[in-house]
Amino acid sequence: MNLAAIFGLLSAFTYGVGDFAAGMASRRDSPARVTALTHPLVCLFFVLLALLRHEQTPHLADLAWGAGAGLLGLGAVLLFYRALVLGPMGLVSVVSAALSALIPVAVGAALGELMTPHNLLGVALTIGGIVLLSLAPSHGGRGGVPPALLAGLGFGLFFVMLAQASPGSVFWPLAAARFASSAVMVPFTALREGLRPNRPWLLAAATPGDALGNLFYMLAAQAGRMGIAGLLTGLYPVFTTLLAALFLHERLRRLQWAGVVLALAGVPLVTN
Repeated sequence: MNLAAIFGLLSAFTYGVGDFAAGMASRRDSPARVTALTHPLVCLFFVLLALLRHEQTPHLADLAWGAGAGLLGLGAVLLFYRALVLGPMGLVSVVSAALSALIPVAVGAALGELMTPHNLLGVALTIGGIVLLSLAPSHGGRGGVPPALLAGLGFGLFFVMLAQASPGSVFWPLAAARFASSAVMVPFTALREGLRPNRPWLLAAATPGDALGNLFYMLAAQAGRMGIAGLLTGLYPVFTTLLAALFLHERLRRLQWAGVVLALAGVPLVTN
């Protein structure tokens, strides 16, 4: 397995854990407060890493791509947190992930990223598995599906925009993304409802997942192809779903387990 694939799978894992913690936090605090408190911490994390790693001074275009991705991703995050409140965590995650995984693949193909037949088979298996997971919700209604679909569209475009940064420019574009979203959400939330959290430890738990998920995705996209990086990152609902089953007792049906197996079966075909 190549380095890009490893980074992509690490992104999926950290995103999955972070989304589980964010879902728990959004059931006790508003999505706006969750975003307003976590994104500045993530921004600070990336600035410190950029300084510690002596990353080169970023080009204005890289900062612009990062800031644009941050604003687009902000809308997606708020929709995603809202969906987590309205529907089962596993269902919401897989619906948004299906779109967020497909869009980078489609854009990558449009930009000339070539795939072999077995790569395409792996893409079909992985996305098919994600969709299969979404067809069998464990319990609860489907009220979270519409915002989850819009969130998936936003996440997919977020990945596409981040991947436009220059090779070697990692931390500064990511910091710009979280600075842009923080600049909007912090004053808005402070004036509207205040910034004091109800469960600070849940917010603290959600922060590393968001930061590391973004970081590993950027590393995967720069080490390989944007479409494959986005597809592997889209596997995060496997981890979110398993955590929801373990801690929230959201029952997984046989069709959902089949989706997990199908999605994971596509990984070696995509990465080889």
